[in-house]
Amino acid sequence: MVKLNKIYTRTGDDGSTGLADGSRVSKHSARVAAYGSVDEANSALGLARLHAGGDSLAMIDRIQNDLFDVGADLATPGAEWLPGAAQPEWPPLRTVPSQVARLEAEIDAMNAELSALNSFILPGGTALSAHLHLARAITRRAERDAVAASEDAPLNPHAIHYLNRLSDHLFVMARHANRPESGGEGDILWVPAKNR
Repeated sequence: MVKLNKIYTRTGDDGSTGLADGSRVSKHSARVAAYGSVDEANSALGLARLHAGGDSLAMIDRIQNDLFDVGADLATPGAEWLPGAAQPEWPPLRTVPSQVARLEAEIDAMNAELSALNSFILPGGTALSAHLHLARAITRRAERDAVAASEDAPLNPHAIHYLNRLSDHLFVMARHANRPESGGEGDILWVPAKNR
């Protein structure tokens, strides 16, 4: 378990930061950008949870905890999932397929209550929906950052799968929050060239 007694260490004053295995990298490395974007998405979900209740709050709670797992995964060098790779003495925390499968099941359940889309939608509507759309956009960036980082060093593919599925989940959840049954007025549809 994590125990923090002191918040500042001054070890990053030179522009470097420590990874989970103790190695140090530049604060602008692709890996650090990836888990930094994951942290930002998690923070946006912290705003969304202020407007959530019931099933939505329970989903956000699970996702926020998962995002810490994903961040820890991205912050831990290694490639023990590759065929023939050496196995560490203490296996690091890694994102697993069941976390992705849970998101897919929740997407399917929410989507079953929504009408089919016939246009792109604009972010907004209820406060919950607007915050979920912000978290969705940040999650898309986190996914792009993770893919970029994976070009420099192997990353757990399940972490990238999780981010991909999470952005879909947050999109559907934002639509779900805009349903009249949830207190919303429905999707805000994009009207191409509306203001020309």
